[in-house]
Amino acid sequence: MTTRRACLAAALLTTALALTGCGDPDPGAGSVPEGWGTLRTKGVDVSYPKGWQEQSAAERGGHNAAAAVRTEGGRKVAVVTVQLGFTEAGSAEQAAIAAEAGIQMGAKVQGQKDVDLAGTDDAKRIDFSFAATGEDGGPAKGTPVEGVILTGLDSSGTTFAVRIDARQGSLPDGDADRIIDSVEVH
Repeated sequence: MTTRRACLAAALLTTALALTGCGDPDPGAGSVPEGWGTLRTKGVDVSYPKGWQEQSAAERGGHNAAAAVRTEGGRKVAVVTVQLGFTEAGSAEQAAIAAEAGIQMGAKVQGQKDVDLAGTDDAKRIDFSFAATGEDGGPAKGTPVEGVILTGLDSSGTTFAVRIDARQGSLPDGDADRIIDSVEVH
């Protein structure tokens, strides 16, 4: 009788272990909506909506490892960028402090909080808003812009920052959340 119970317990344990390995533990994290493009870097990937254009190395500037933009009337109304190794930090908290320092002077920073990103257990989210400067082909001077920075360390201990800036009202409902949900840290 004891042998039978032990075999049954072992079979149930094996079945339970097999089932816990099935499926995506967090179906939202790292998910990419159909038809979206993806910025791929050695430390982090992030996807962007249909209608956006990925920028070449020359277009995005020297600090960004990848970038995509949405334009209207010849002006950038939304941008997603990826920076790698932007600071020497040993934690997501330190990376967030450095990322906050890079936000435009006069911006209203709502603070930082933990965020779940696929591929890491330690990431921070910083929400902020500012008035556009009207420079670099962005929204007209004074236009309200909303921003989010997701930051932390990749598997090699290198800092990453995924930043989304969008003219207020320019992202369709839920697109900012879908961009955030698409982030996958390597």
